[in-house]
Amino acid sequence: MEIALYLLAAVLIVGGLVGNVLPALPGIPMIFGGIWLAAAVDEYRHLGLWWLLIIGALGTLGIIVDFVSASLGAKRVGASKRAMTGAALGTLVGMFFGLAGLLLGPFIGALVGELMSGTSILRSAHVGAATWIGLLVGTLVKLVLSFMMIGLFGFAWMIG
Repeated sequence: MEIALYLLAAVLIVGGLVGNVLPALPGIPMIFGGIWLAAAVDEYRHLGLWWLLIIGALGTLGIIVDFVSASLGAKRVGASKRAMTGAALGTLVGMFFGLAGLLLGPFIGALVGELMSGTSILRSAHVGAATWIGLLVGTLVKLVLSFMMIGLFGFAWMIG
């Protein structure tokens, strides 16, 4: 049974890495779940409370980055508050429409928000593109944090 649970933990971790890029899977929660499962099967001998709290904090940071990255991209180019709100809403709504929704939602939300602020279509498209770039940077940061979580898990396992 232990072997099956360790295999499930590995599947969760690998699936979580895939989920950081594909919107159908909750990447960071899956990685943390796999790490926690492996620690529980081991009865927390190698990975105790403090390690799990540190890894969980990194995971929480990754989730926060995921939600605010598009809005920060819009803010970077001086977008209006409406555009940043639109980017955040577009990200939230886009999550329910798969990969296309996650790619287009923040862009469309920022574009519409900026248009509602009375700026030109060209300026609004620029804000939308900056939002999309923010989303890509956020995905990269999320991947880095995920690998840090896995690296800390491996380190704690080896020294524990």
